[in-house]
Amino acid sequence: NITPFETQQSILRKAFNLGITHFDLANNYGPPYGEAEYNFGVHMDKDWHIYRDELVISTKAGYDMWQGPYGNHGSRKYLIASLDASLKRMHLDYVDIFYHHRPDPDTPIEETMGALDQIVRSGKALYVGISNYSASEAEVAIQDLRKMGTPMLIHQPNYSMLNRSAEKGLTKVLNDEGVGCIAFGPLCGGILTNRYLKGLPADSRAVHDPRYLKPESITADKLEIVRKLDAVAKKRGQTVAQLALQWTLRDSAVTSALIGASRPEQVEENVNSLYYPELTQAELSEIDEILKR
Repeated sequence: NITPFETQQSILRKAFNLGITHFDLANNYGPPYGEAEYNFGVHMDKDWHIYRDELVISTKAGYDMWQGPYGNHGSRKYLIASLDASLKRMHLDYVDIFYHHRPDPDTPIEETMGALDQIVRSGKALYVGISNYSASEAEVAIQDLRKMGTPMLIHQPNYSMLNRSAEKGLTKVLNDEGVGCIAFGPLCGGILTNRYLKGLPADSRAVHDPRYLKPESITADKLEIVRKLDAVAKKRGQTVAQLALQWTLRDSAVTSALIGASRPEQVEENVNSLYYPELTQAELSEIDEILKR
């Protein structure tokens, strides 16, 4: 039997061999919290320490991590303490990108951005970014950091064919401000694949780990959209997942997209989406009509 560690190792090695050098984590990825970073630290010691200068490793803080008033959101104390703990788990001296994971309604944004500025100046992160910020929140954060002399590198929003909220002002702000955009959830948790077109497989994420994809979110309407998109993809000789990734990357504001995988073959399928012809205007119009329904 292949162990979970060996599966992780084969996925990471496949990704690296296909040219992927960015690995994205967060303090609360698990379960339990911190487990993903801990596992990455084990892989770092075994495989990746000799390639450290070729890798871009990112982590985040902003969701609940430990009990008490300083284990959540965006205070200076929480962000700096969380990054220190993340570095220990990952066996790293620094991360390439450190994100504030979500806006904090109770902490002044100047404090949160000030913490990111301090983190860069301390050498614990080379660059900083934000995630899940609205267009107006992102604009304030970008300007505050710029005043401090630390540019905002990137924003990480949820963006896919089934979630186009980033197009309502956010991508324009990022383009105008010269900030990158890396989309998470481009496959909408696996809905934008052929995985659920014939029901819920017993080994699927929606069945065995519904934290990020609940069975009730896989609605008949969404599956009908996926079936129509699958027909478009087949005409192009690709999978619907590859079509979804190509579509996400079509916008000039989107500099990259995050993929997740449970098998090395999924990584290869996703990377191959880069080698299909660009979507034509006619295909984009057809997709828009499908997504409006």
